[in-house]
Amino acid sequence: MAFGPGHRLFAQYVHAPNALGYCGPAEAHALAATACGRRSADLTDIARKFTGAWPYQQLIAELSDAPDPLGADVVRAYWTGSELTDRIDRQRFGEALLGRFASQAGHYWKHLTPALLDEAAPTHAFHVLGVYPWSRLLKTGMPQPLEVLDSCRITDGVVVDVNDERALVRSRRLRFEGTLALAAEEDRPLRYRLAEGAFVADLRRGDRVAVHWDFICDRLTREQANCLQHWTNWQLDRTNRRLAREQ
Repeated sequence: MAFGPGHRLFAQYVHAPNALGYCGPAEAHALAATACGRRSADLTDIARKFTGAWPYQQLIAELSDAPDPLGADVVRAYWTGSELTDRIDRQRFGEALLGRFASQAGHYWKHLTPALLDEAAPTHAFHVLGVYPWSRLLKTGMPQPLEVLDSCRITDGVVVDVNDERALVRSRRLRFEGTLALAAEEDRPLRYRLAEGAFVADLRRGDRVAVHWDFICDRLTREQANCLQHWTNWQLDRTNRRLAREQ
């Protein structure tokens, strides 16, 4: 059974929404164990059942001649962005991705058309803001669309305090006032530990971290945090162009 850094990284990022029942198979315990560095299941088999993330990682691997969709470079490119993300031809990627999603699309996904290619990028930010329908519900005034978008995207932040139960993370949430933007920094208490352990060992003040569904899932280098910010801002800009056209 293969197990490498990409397997662990994938488990770190998918565990929180999976544990909440939002995506993937019922494998929260196996994912948590893997994210803590203990191989407990066939991660490739589990990953294939994530119908959102897996097609992206497959295509990133194919378009970059990478041998494994669960290679660490491929996983990193999708979840936070990287130099590999920059090298992927967005037009080719978008056309291939929409082709793969077409078989899954029902009346709920009518927006998955070539008109979406302007927003297409091989990142989780595109899946959240472009493919998911929630950005199209922002103008209803209901709080849920913004809450889901903010929770589902990968947020970068800095740890300002930490104890045995929670860490206080300074980050920027999404706001919507006609356009989507990042709000001012605020400090939020977030979980970072499960019964299986912590995904980020020896968490300390000053650490740059990635947050998914209010859970600290990864420690980031400055370069990785900057890349995540770049692709977040890029996607927000493209999403706002579409929202302006739809007025």
